[in-house]
Amino acid sequence: MNDWPDGWSDENRSNRYGRGSAGAQPESARVMRQVRRGPAAPAPGQGAPPYGAGVPRQPSYVDGQGHDEGQGYDNGYDSGYNTGHVYGNGPGGPQGPGGDGTYPRRPAPNWRKRIKWTAITLVTALVVVSVGTYFWADSKLHRDVDLSKVIDRPETGEGTNYLIVGSDSRAGMSAEEKKKLHTGSAEGKRTDSMMILHTGSNGSTLLSLPRDSNVTIPKFQGSESGKIKGPLGPNKLNAAYAFDGPTLLVRTIEYNTGLHIDHYVEIGFAGFAGIVDAVGGVEMTLDQGFKDKYSGADFKAGKQTLNGEQALAFVRTRHAFAASDLQRTKNQQKFLAALAHQVATPSTVLNPFKLYPTMGAGLDSLVVDKDMSLWDLADMFWAMKGVTSGDGTSMNMPISGSTGGNLVWDKAKVKTLVDELKNDEKVTVTGN
Repeated sequence: MNDWPDGWSDENRSNRYGRGSAGAQPESARVMRQVRRGPAAPAPGQGAPPYGAGVPRQPSYVDGQGHDEGQGYDNGYDSGYNTGHVYGNGPGGPQGPGGDGTYPRRPAPNWRKRIKWTAITLVTALVVVSVGTYFWADSKLHRDVDLSKVIDRPETGEGTNYLIVGSDSRAGMSAEEKKKLHTGSAEGKRTDSMMILHTGSNGSTLLSLPRDSNVTIPKFQGSESGKIKGPLGPNKLNAAYAFDGPTLLVRTIEYNTGLHIDHYVEIGFAGFAGIVDAVGGVEMTLDQGFKDKYSGADFKAGKQTLNGEQALAFVRTRHAFAASDLQRTKNQQKFLAALAHQVATPSTVLNPFKLYPTMGAGLDSLVVDKDMSLWDLADMFWAMKGVTSGDGTSMNMPISGSTGGNLVWDKAKVKTLVDELKNDEKVTVTGN
């Protein structure tokens, strides 16, 4: 029996592999060391082996230890996936980008360079914000007071003296706001509070000047006409402001004290209430409750938070006290201490959503002299905060008695006090 298909003979067959070669293996075949082949096919002419006896064994894969896959898949078999044989990255195969079968590691980040550029970015942003804030704040100041119009001024002493004035100005207030804040509708402006803040190398001193102080209003240069007027003689201190505004008030204080005023700062009713509301209210502890229908005050004793309307009533109240003007100046100093503390807390300073409204409300409502800078204003604020926090002296002008309902200053004590301030010495005088 012929084992080959019809049309084929031994003569037609050749030894070429894949074309009917009679050889058991391809010509010049290379045996893979991982492959174990079965027995050769039977030679031509031989009978077929019994069923299953002569079937060539399928190639099996062995590992480097000589273990045959056919003897069990789980007996330490390694198909080459772990060594890179399959994809050619094993010994003798193509190499990775590193040249040794591995890939190069990603370079470590340069943290020093990153920190450097982060710091530069933050500093640049801080400078831009600071410069922008400075010009924004500077543009809000109303430099309307010209102290060069004050005549016959005393010599400048050591340190800096700020005259801080709270006026009853109702400028820009609606009828509803006047009613709410109990300001009345009187024309013109008067001074409800006056304080001299001295800053220097020996600490700061906050000196309250009662509005009912009996003083002499001297001759002065009119703020609008430029003509010399007066003197107007004995009068209440707050009358000087009513007659000719800030410059006459400065002239009167300098004349009666001999102390040179370097800067002038004024705030009106609406501005004061606006600052308190912008900062979120001011916490106060009152020793006793009191009422005053004129200012709208209605307070109970104990700890409480005052809003703008309540704060204005608190610092303006005088009819509820026997020593009306002196007690009012003490209340004003007490409230300023609480306000300065509230403004300087981290919750305000570090919160732009509270800081900028507070600054805007304060700067918008301030009237200052033409030479006042933001640095001067900052110096004044921090000095006031220090004084009201206990780091300095807070006092009323020394009083010796009264005449015609006006308070008379103690001339001897006033002279000593002024000399100490002019020479920037520690204050030894006590006030009322």
